[in-house]
Amino acid sequence: MGGAAVGKSDVALVRVEQISPFPFHDVAEEMARYPNAELVWAQEEPKNMGAWYYVQDRFMTATRMLNGKEVRPAYVGRGTMASTAEGYGDVHTQEQRQIVETALSDTVTDYGWGRDRSDTRQ
Repeated sequence: MGGAAVGKSDVALVRVEQISPFPFHDVAEEMARYPNAELVWAQEEPKNMGAWYYVQDRFMTATRMLNGKEVRPAYVGRGTMASTAEGYGDVHTQEQRQIVETALSDTVTDYGWGRDRSDTRQ
């Protein structure tokens, strides 16, 4: 699905279907197609329950070792939580909407490497 599917012309959405073994060459090839792109990992699971901690270093390795330019991914998703969801359907839906809006926004990398919106560090 490309950016046009979400009303954006400057977004390329790439889905990683399999993370183990990690597709280093496929990731490097996709990143080479968009040399000026920001790399954003978006997930709906809480930070400590999804694939973020597994893929973050692998994205950097794929881009550094195969493309010669390390790209650090930004993280967009829920913060670290003890449960898989907020507990209230309306709150969960609002958070889900915010994840998508943030991932597609122009300021997505303001979150920085590995940070989420609950992280108030500057």
